[in-house]
Amino acid sequence: MPASWIFLIVVVLAAAGYVLARGRAMASAGGDQRRLHSLPSYYGTNAAMAAAVPALGLLAIWLIAQPMVSDLYVSSGLPEAIQADAGERSLAMADVRRVADGLDYAVSQGAMTREEAANLSVSANDIRERLGAVGIALGSDVDETTLELAQQYRNLTNTGNTIRTVLVLLVALASFGAAYMMTAKDFRARNTVERAVLILLIAAACVAILTTIGIVFSLIFNTLDFFSRYPAAEFFLGTTWQPSFSGRGGGSELGFLPLIWGTLYISIIALAVAVPLGLFSAIYLSEYASKPVRSVVKPLLEVLAGIPTIVYGLFALLTVGPLLLSAFGNDGVLQLGWMSGGTAAMTAGLVMGIMLIPFVSSLSDDIINSVPQAMRDGSYGLGATQSETIRQVILPAALPGIVGAILLAASRAIGETMIVVLGAGAAASLSLNPFEAMTTVTAKIVSQLTGDGEFNSPETLVAFALGMTLFVITLALNVLALWIVRRYREQYE
Repeated sequence: MPASWIFLIVVVLAAAGYVLARGRAMASAGGDQRRLHSLPSYYGTNAAMAAAVPALGLLAIWLIAQPMVSDLYVSSGLPEAIQADAGERSLAMADVRRVADGLDYAVSQGAMTREEAANLSVSANDIRERLGAVGIALGSDVDETTLELAQQYRNLTNTGNTIRTVLVLLVALASFGAAYMMTAKDFRARNTVERAVLILLIAAACVAILTTIGIVFSLIFNTLDFFSRYPAAEFFLGTTWQPSFSGRGGGSELGFLPLIWGTLYISIIALAVAVPLGLFSAIYLSEYASKPVRSVVKPLLEVLAGIPTIVYGLFALLTVGPLLLSAFGNDGVLQLGWMSGGTAAMTAGLVMGIMLIPFVSSLSDDIINSVPQAMRDGSYGLGATQSETIRQVILPAALPGIVGAILLAASRAIGETMIVVLGAGAAASLSLNPFEAMTTVTAKIVSQLTGDGEFNSPETLVAFALGMTLFVITLALNVLALWIVRRYREQYE
């Protein structure tokens, strides 16, 4: 039975459990709600949660664990040479799963019976003919071993799906039955439901934490694998980025400095645009704008935050780049010859700065509004004007929070990808000219993982080293920003 059907059955059972348990609770109290320990809805919720949560939890764990167990079991039948290489093993198992899916499709189209698809004695040529009849071509690279392992994988998957269906439904029925039998007027349903909800909230928080830990460890392990193949000193101190996918790193120069320079340079340009405009917008909205104007301008400004970054990238490529080229290029209005193409650090920086304006403006606006009104009143009482109050009282009081907002915007700029890919170009250089093409760490991570190189080569693994380095940089910026904001709140709240 498909997992979606199991999910729907469990949901229907939980809904039925809610109605039945609520009715049982009311019946045990003789129809008088005042005799119940908890509200009737708590009794129904307790039964519904008992039917749904354990069963759906088991279903989720099964969906994650079954493919892993099946792959581990079936891959043991691969030749030892393939098992020893992680990349070859992954490719071989992808072929096995593809053939297994083809067998399922052939059965669904009537080209093969379930018994024939599960029978390991059926010849490989017969399987090829049956699959070819429904438009599935295996190709000559799929050997007898792959076909046999595909049948094993399919049989193991079908057996696991059957066991999964039975166990999940049994757990749902058993849990519902236990909750239903406990339902009575003196049962502390509210306490049980609140405790269960607390456990669910803790589990949700743990999922987020464990996901973060998993991401960090995946970066660490692959980064260590990269540094075991490529010298760390050449990576961190190298000034040339020239990967070559021809020889497992033998002809590659993977210097990190041009990439981090492009990242920081473009981010500085973006902040030079976003910080003044965002801060001035926040000052106007919080101190000068009337309520009707603020209610219109602030949402319009924050619309910029909802635009996808790919749209900003296209805007940089099709509009901002040509405009800059027409002004600073060889044939431009100013005849300066600074710019030879539409893709440059200035192009990406300007558009990224526009994208960050609502980020800086919204955070700064909230921080300025949180400055106590008593400080404004005291300044006005001493005869200061509104502009003097903003310059000498409000901004100094809000400065730690504004600095934190700027640092958070900087970490957002450092992690941007699509605007850089479309607006800045792909050249890794250490130039000071903002009108030359540059690239960033995130752009090269994308390019290194989307090539045709082997996954265990230094040219591919370098993406994890780049990601780990960028993770440490942005984490440091975020920690610094949060520390500044927390110190600000302790001082002025």
